[in-house]
Amino acid sequence: MPVWDDLVGQERVAEQLDAAARDADTLVTATAEGTPPPEASKMTHAWLFTGPPGSGRSTAARAFAAALQCVSPDRKLGGAPGCGFCDGCHTSLIGTHADVEVVRTDLLSIGVKETRELVRRAQLSPAVGRWQVIVLEDADRLTEGAGNVLLKAVEEPAPRTVWLLCAPSLEDVLPTIRSRCRHLTLRTPPVEAVADVLVRRDGIEPEAAAAAARATQGHIGRARRLATDERARARRAAVLKMPLRVDEIGGCLRAAQELIDAAGEDAKQVADEVDGKETEELRAALGGQSGGRMPRGTAGAMKELEDRQKRRKTRSQRDSLDLALIDLTGFYRDVLALQLGSRVPLANVELRDALERIARASAPEATLRRVEAIAACREALDRNVAPLLAVEAMAVALRAG
Repeated sequence: MPVWDDLVGQERVAEQLDAAARDADTLVTATAEGTPPPEASKMTHAWLFTGPPGSGRSTAARAFAAALQCVSPDRKLGGAPGCGFCDGCHTSLIGTHADVEVVRTDLLSIGVKETRELVRRAQLSPAVGRWQVIVLEDADRLTEGAGNVLLKAVEEPAPRTVWLLCAPSLEDVLPTIRSRCRHLTLRTPPVEAVADVLVRRDGIEPEAAAAAARATQGHIGRARRLATDERARARRAAVLKMPLRVDEIGGCLRAAQELIDAAGEDAKQVADEVDGKETEELRAALGGQSGGRMPRGTAGAMKELEDRQKRRKTRSQRDSLDLALIDLTGFYRDVLALQLGSRVPLANVELRDALERIARASAPEATLRRVEAIAACREALDRNVAPLLAVEAMAVALRAG
């Protein structure tokens, strides 16, 4: 299966990357054979993938990395790189290729120290592959200092090194960096395409796949989780009860606290799945016994891991809360569609009675103000406003309309 098959609803982007991978293959072959490189090439050393959450930015970057490392013999017979089954493609896609570094952060930011290490790696020649590829999935989380460090590497790239940066939008990346990258914009995949891939790739029942894809409005990762995780469905259902509970101040404050608690529970679930394993692995690496005393001199390493896990939990809670706010936005989008008589399919069709009740009890202008209140809450959280205060202010605004 070609590596591009996982790019759901991104045919135009897949075509551009396929053309670039073909030219990249020609360039490496020409260099190895000592022949002149092609005069014009669609390949470049730095790429920036942008698109809304769930559009598949990192999936596109990983697929491109695999195509660049493709060693299928079919290439020499005119076939396109990116077969999906050769050693170069397979190891790139599963994250074990020696010359493909995939960087993602589960923290709030990427600092100077980590970025300098990436730049150092980018200066190396490929060890076994055709290119040295650095995939930075969260380029929008670079601190200003880290961005300046990265800029130097992008300005003066090493031969056969490729940077693949991912961010929600152009504005999330330093202007000096984005001006030196080739930009590809991904779109939100159609709901039908997401449902199809859930059925085809994940074996989910068609009805459940369609419901999850519709509820998440084309967000592939969230749709998969919603279709496979009962707790995720329960938390989403609880979030969508909030519009029905803000008719008085006490209800607003209780609903806000429950929303924060739900985000915390979600973050705890993620932490429980990862933290224990990480801690035991580090204890073993440092020579400690499971549950026993650690050797002298290892306290610093354990403390560093604990601090990192705490920061990761903070980000996980923020991310969970943001997803809840996106679900709320979708609820009021449905209300607005009903008020305006739109034929746009409802994302929350199972809540149609509640949607119609709120639509009848208010005007479109009030619904728009509520959507703006949710957006204001998300912006406040980005500015590190205390989550409970931000959500309480939003809940009161939802009541007022």
